[in-house]
Amino acid sequence: MLQVNLNNPMEIQIIGMNALKEALGPIGTVRFLRQYNPGYGDYTSERQAMPDIDPDETIASIREFKQKKQQGSL
Repeated sequence: MLQVNLNNPMEIQIIGMNALKEALGPIGTVRFLRQYNPGYGDYTSERQAMPDIDPDETIASIREFKQKKQQGSL
């Protein structure tokens, strides 16, 4: 078994990447790593801060915009 200094994060990263590349190949490694993107922000608080949107009002606004655009009012 390979001896790894667990107190050295860079060593762990290098050995781990090499193990992934050996097991999955370069494309498989990239696909695997993309699954673990932690993202950013706070979805819950951002979602709660959004106003309630009425779909009917949104559709009406879009239609009004398109009509004004066709008439050259914009």
